[in-house]
Amino acid sequence: MEQLRKYFERYTKISDKDWDIFCSRLFRKEVPKKRLLLAAGQTENYLAFMEKGIIRYFIPKEDSDLTFEFAFENSFVNAYDSFLKRTPSIYSIETLSAAILWRINYNDLQFIYANTEIGNTIGRLAAEELYLKKSKREKSLLNETAEQRYLKLFTEQPHLIKEIPLRFIASYIGITPQALSRIRRRI
Repeated sequence: MEQLRKYFERYTKISDKDWDIFCSRLFRKEVPKKRLLLAAGQTENYLAFMEKGIIRYFIPKEDSDLTFEFAFENSFVNAYDSFLKRTPSIYSIETLSAAILWRINYNDLQFIYANTEIGNTIGRLAAEELYLKKSKREKSLLNETAEQRYLKLFTEQPHLIKEIPLRFIASYIGITPQALSRIRRRI
């Protein structure tokens, strides 16, 4: 939980009183590798901060899932559109490694917003992080080649080559596993 406080305090100071109220609504969840956190068709009920782990966001398809995002430690995890609108998600979220999450449910987050001085700032910081990840991904798909996306992914997260199956990486950068193999041979 200290990682989460440090994350927020990079941006703003949190009083001990507000932190205690916020912490009273959080719960720690350890999730094994290859577990669904949210299945397509379910409504997202939690906003989570990932202390440890790797998570994949994907759209399930009959022949091959479409991976569109990864999340790593010290970041927020959730199907934010489903969470905000209280509607079923069209995508799934699963752990690629064992994960430790600090979660707060929708109703408790609304309580934090209404009853603490820092609540809206906490919500805004989480929303901004999720938005910036989405925006970065969209720009990458529009402006970079698959090879550039691959190189950037491993420059930013070098340990991934061992942690994420290549078929998920290929899907994430928008190519087939065979095309990824050709890129890897060239590099």
